[in-house]
Amino acid sequence: MLRSLFIALSTNKAFRAFAERSVIGQRVSRRFVAGMTVEEAIAAATRLNREGIDVSLDSLGESVMQVSQAEESAVIYHRLLDEIAAQKLRANVSVKLSQMGVAIGGRGAGYGAGPELAERIVGEMVEHAASIGSFVRIDMEGSDYTEETIAMTERLHKKWPGSVGTVLQSYLYRTAEDAERLLGQGIRIRLCKGAYKEAPDVAFPAKPDVDANYVKLMRRLATSGVFCGIATHDEAIVGKMLQFVTESGLDRSAFEFQMLYGVRRDLQRELVAEGFGVRVYVPFGTEWYPYFMRRLAERPANVLFLAKNFFKN
Repeated sequence: MLRSLFIALSTNKAFRAFAERSVIGQRVSRRFVAGMTVEEAIAAATRLNREGIDVSLDSLGESVMQVSQAEESAVIYHRLLDEIAAQKLRANVSVKLSQMGVAIGGRGAGYGAGPELAERIVGEMVEHAASIGSFVRIDMEGSDYTEETIAMTERLHKKWPGSVGTVLQSYLYRTAEDAERLLGQGIRIRLCKGAYKEAPDVAFPAKPDVDANYVKLMRRLATSGVFCGIATHDEAIVGKMLQFVTESGLDRSAFEFQMLYGVRRDLQRELVAEGFGVRVYVPFGTEWYPYFMRRLAERPANVLFLAKNFFKN
């Protein structure tokens, strides 16, 4: 029930406007969002690097419907890549296609202005990242974007091999086939469970099925020979991965654990101490509300955590 509530609230425009402008809303969001500015995001990345943790930087925003907004978002990403190079950060960037204007002109209208705009913008980012030895992760959104995201990643990978990858979600029925498709081209995958509301004919409706599919895919990716990200805070699944590494003799350099800023920091540090690669996804920006609500939807226990810590410094 709570998951459905938070997913619904993530698209509520009135509640979003109130939350993003309120002092209380901004204060609560700081648990999961590194700040409002590039400077704050870079400072967070620097702190994490000092702890032995790599970073993926994300300038929050989605569902852009104006070309000017998409271009403005791109400027921020190029600035991030410049800062990564200048400060020699162990970092890359993550970007959503809907933030880069892919939906301009409407969905289902074919390959038109929006998709062409997004591919040009993201292509310029990937080229920039390749020039500094970094990487662009094209985030996955709702299932309406799945094929478009995968296909664009494939095209950009052909131009800049090794400098772009994407995300697959274990709650979608199609993901096993998508994984084989991408692995066959040597494209890096970040595996997560999924945080959007999907129909039962598209995604597993039951959590045990999502988890079982995640574990199966996790093992396949880690033994594929293509470096992958195991993105989860689920301690049971992390434990299964650790057991799999021990039993199979898998080299730890074959994968990295990926987690979210502000979530299970204790587990992040434990894994680093045990010699595993860990990358933390560091979001920032004023448009934090949809992201924040999806984090609460993924793990309702975060609501209790926030309530307990709201009045602490």
